[in-house]
Amino acid sequence: MFALDLHTHSRFFHWSPGGPTRFDPIGLSLATAVARLRGLDGIAVTNHDYAYAAERRLQTIPGIEVTTTDGHLLVVGPDPPSRTEPDELTPQEAVELAHERDCAAVVAHPFRNSELKDADADFDALELNGKNTEHVERTRALAAEMDVPLTGGSDAHYPVEVGRAYTLVHADELTPSAVADAIRDGRVEPVVNLNRFERTVDRAYTRVHAAKGFDTDDVSQRVDDA
Repeated sequence: MFALDLHTHSRFFHWSPGGPTRFDPIGLSLATAVARLRGLDGIAVTNHDYAYAAERRLQTIPGIEVTTTDGHLLVVGPDPPSRTEPDELTPQEAVELAHERDCAAVVAHPFRNSELKDADADFDALELNGKNTEHVERTRALAAEMDVPLTGGSDAHYPVEVGRAYTLVHADELTPSAVADAIRDGRVEPVVNLNRFERTVDRAYTRVHAAKGFDTDDVSQRVDDA
């Protein structure tokens, strides 16, 4: 069994979309350093609409966060697309692309700025997002309704966020193909692990997302109720 944060970013901000910048190597190095300190076995690097991979002391799983026409889809596995155009692929097209490349397709933050949960697509899993732990119970219920497994990911843009949520992956080896297979087979378990500081940060994220007009209902259902 391996502990993996399946939703991290090597970029601190969303500006300059389309490909890696000179800051990505710094972001990845810091993220993997924090992951090691927190006892994780690896992270998936899932930048917005571009893939970035580099060898570090910690295992990194290739990935990309695709901006579909209805929300964000995590594509994790051995051969994610190197780049996607935001708002170009439908959920169905993005899932098909993931499967063609032997990757798993995971619905990211289903209750924040997303309609993916209503799409008729063959998703492999649903994410418990580390920035929206007020949605833990809603996400668990939705996964049961959709009959898909749950993964965990921090959605970290800053290294300090890595490991806020992660996934226990039941696999014999830590390779991109083995991780994708485990997600598709349901051999995964989400973990949300917030200390007092991170709970304060979580409430701040909720206020920021509310200011942006994102869905922040059910705030009382926080990680303590999971």
